[in-house]
Amino acid sequence: MITGNKIGLRAIETKDLENLKNWRNLENFRKNFREHRELNSINQETWFNKLNNSTNDYMFGIITLEDNQLIGACGLLYVNWIIRSADFSFYIGINEHYIDDLGFAYEATNLLLNYGFNDLNLNKIWMELYEFDHKKINFFKENFNFKTDGILRQNCFYKGKYWDSQIISLLKSDH
Repeated sequence: MITGNKIGLRAIETKDLENLKNWRNLENFRKNFREHRELNSINQETWFNKLNNSTNDYMFGIITLEDNQLIGACGLLYVNWIIRSADFSFYIGINEHYIDDLGFAYEATNLLLNYGFNDLNLNKIWMELYEFDHKKINFFKENFNFKTDGILRQNCFYKGKYWDSQIISLLKSDH
């Protein structure tokens, strides 16, 4: 387990799958994910099995150290070992926070960035965020100095409208 002051990052367990599925299926969360369809238990188990067999995906449950309560999930996915990059996945599910004001998101992000840059020796951690996902865009740009690499025009369809995606990233040298 990767531990901080209030939270820890630990491997996803079978017992976490129901909570993770329920959080990902929340409309206010799901609209922000590339996998936008409602997930069922079979989808969740298939994802979990694929994750456990992957050497390029590192997913963690975010837990409180005080009581080991699962509060969210985060990960470094699609690791490209040649250019040493990974896609950053993240949300706080408990109480439908998405990004919380309690410091959990900030601490979990720091832990995962440090793990990616220092333990996995990644050079770049990136994410694709839809232009309406202001909460994440602002959180990562303002708190961690993520930069916009580019815009994918009309790369999302939501509620009858096409939206742009931002590709944002943080380099190890900027961390």
